[in-house]
Amino acid sequence: MVLYVDDILLANSDIGFLQETKIFLMKIFEMKDLRETSFWLGVKILRDHSQGILRLSQESYISKVLDKFGMKDSKPGDTPVAK
Repeated sequence: MVLYVDDILLANSDIGFLQETKIFLMKIFEMKDLRETSFWLGVKILRDHSQGILRLSQESYISKVLDKFGMKDSKPGDTPVAK
């Protein structure tokens, strides 16, 4: 469960547990189930169900920041972070 002010994002590989959690929360709070999302709080959510992969991307935000500071044409580079 990811909670930001009044936005909740629920994720779980156990669909039954996910449904139970939503039902529980709906009894306590007024909320809407917007189903599967592809964009949440500026983060693009990409799924590959066949391989069980979930990716998060902030590419559009990064592009806006680069544009704002006149660095749109800069070249990407690797960061020293272990994969």
